[in-house]
Amino acid sequence: MSTQFTFEQFKQVTPLSGDNIWGYILDRHAQRIGVKRRKPALENLEKIFGATFRLANDVGFRAMSLRDLCRETGLSMGGLYGYIATKDQLAEIIEDVVRHAIEELPLLFADVASPLERLENLIRASIYLSEILQPWFYFVFMDSRVLHVEQRSMAKNSELQVQTLMAGIIDQIVPRPAGDSTLLAAHCLALFQDWYVKRWKYRAAKVHVDDFADSTVRLVRSYLAPARTFIETEEASNVAHKI
Repeated sequence: MSTQFTFEQFKQVTPLSGDNIWGYILDRHAQRIGVKRRKPALENLEKIFGATFRLANDVGFRAMSLRDLCRETGLSMGGLYGYIATKDQLAEIIEDVVRHAIEELPLLFADVASPLERLENLIRASIYLSEILQPWFYFVFMDSRVLHVEQRSMAKNSELQVQTLMAGIIDQIVPRPAGDSTLLAAHCLALFQDWYVKRWKYRAAKVHVDDFADSTVRLVRSYLAPARTFIETEEASNVAHKI
C-alpha cells in the first residue's frame, strides 16, 4: 500500500467493513451462535448490533435490557438467544471486533522501512478504521467502563497494546525524538481517538476524514521528524494531493 493513501483507498484493504463484519462475527462465534442458516443469521446480527448501538446511545448500555433489544430488533426473546444470551456476550463480541481490526492494521505496513512513515501510516489507518467502525470504537471507549472488571481490563489492554506498538516505533526513529516514547505514543493515540469520540464536532464543522487524518499526521510529523524530513514529506504530500 502507498504511504500516501486516502480513505477511499484504505477501504479497499480494511480488515473489517460493513461488508464482511457480520461474516467475521458469525464465523468467530460459531460455537455460541445457534442459528445455522447463514443469510438470515447475517441479517439478524446486523439488526442486533445496530440496535445495541442505538440503545446504548439513547439509554446507556447499563440501563439497556435484552427485552429492549427484542423490541428494537423485532426478534423474540428465543430468537435473540440464538445469538446472545447476555449483555456481557454482546460487549465481548464488540470488544473482540475492535481488537481484531486493530491487531490487523500493523500487518498492512510491515514492509514500510521508515519508522516515521510506518507510524504515520498506522495513525492514518487507525483514523480511517475508526470512521468505518465508528459505533464499535465509540462503544469500547465510552461503555466499557460500566462492564465487569474482566471486560474493562480487556478494553484497557487493547488500548495499551496500540500504545506500546506506537512507542516501539517511535523508539526506532533516527534521530531519536525528545521525550518519553510511551508518553509520545499516548499523545498520538489521544489525537486520533478524538475523531470517533467527538464525531459530532467534526460533522458539524464539515471536516472530512481525509482532512482530519492529514492534519493529525502533519502535527505528529512536525514534532517527531527531523526538520529536513518534515519539509520533504510535506512537499511530497502536497504533490500527492494535487494529483
